[in-house]
Amino acid sequence: MSETAAPVRIGILGAARIAPLALIKPAKGRGDVVVAAVAAREEERAAAFATRHGIGTAYSAYEDLIADPELDAVYIPLPNGLHGKWIRAALDAGKHVLCEKPFTANAAEAADIAQRAATSDRVVMEAFHYRYHPLALRVEETIASGELGKLQHVETAMCFPLPKFSDIRYNYALAGGATMDAGCYAIHMARIFGGGTPEVVSAQAKLQDGQVDRAMTAELRYPAGHTGRIRCSMWSTSLLEMSARVVGEHGELRVFNPVLPQLYHRLTVRTVKGKRVERFPRRASYDYQLDAFAGAVLRGEPVKTSPQDAVENMTVIDAVYRAAGLPVREPA
Repeated sequence: MSETAAPVRIGILGAARIAPLALIKPAKGRGDVVVAAVAAREEERAAAFATRHGIGTAYSAYEDLIADPELDAVYIPLPNGLHGKWIRAALDAGKHVLCEKPFTANAAEAADIAQRAATSDRVVMEAFHYRYHPLALRVEETIASGELGKLQHVETAMCFPLPKFSDIRYNYALAGGATMDAGCYAIHMARIFGGGTPEVVSAQAKLQDGQVDRAMTAELRYPAGHTGRIRCSMWSTSLLEMSARVVGEHGELRVFNPVLPQLYHRLTVRTVKGKRVERFPRRASYDYQLDAFAGAVLRGEPVKTSPQDAVENMTVIDAVYRAAGLPVREPA
């Protein structure tokens, strides 16, 4: 960005808990991004959030924020089932979009958004922040180098405890469930580290109620012939696990905490040549994500988590639900 280029002015749809970590903190001190507005359904909540985080403008309606001509982009951390609706609204208003994962309620909705994005000149990016961290890039580089040999098996896990069952992430009407919220990460890592979009061979769910999964395990098969497995949960015996394992004919790679490597991480590679452990800067994955979003908006740089990538991810999520005998999520 040149010295005189205007920064990207972003508005937040919803006073969400993730917003300070994912956007507000990373934007502080930058010259190329300004968090300029927030909207919430309750005027008092929007005003309080704006005051707490030093945001200049607060709206009591999402529509008003999207219509603000002073904003260049919209960040969407709303419940899953609302993502598609507000991505469409933002695109219709000529805004760039950074949307939290999962991108939409299902693959069909993601495909509709991808088509709309392709016919616009706006940046639309899914917020898989881990994808922009040097740790993830190094994993991809190591696999692509052939050091592990031909891939044989890939396993990824995203498990965390969320025993508050009234949380919106358990709400079927808002496209909730463990596979949507935690599993979208495990599936995304399985796709990226596995070198392709796999077929879902089978899946087993543990239910919180008749339609909402609190945990899921799925067996995968890749086009190249190797196998995979994803595990995810918001409440199960696996209270906390974020990991990836890639096995090749000449060795294996393991990653501890690929999702939030700024907290603690470890990349271990074992081959016939021995074992090595690699570590990376503690700069937050959300900072790297904002670098990418600003670069795309201001300089036309490509993004790794595009709408088409989201279609692939949602396709696997849908297939997992079907294999587990559960309904595909629907927009709210």
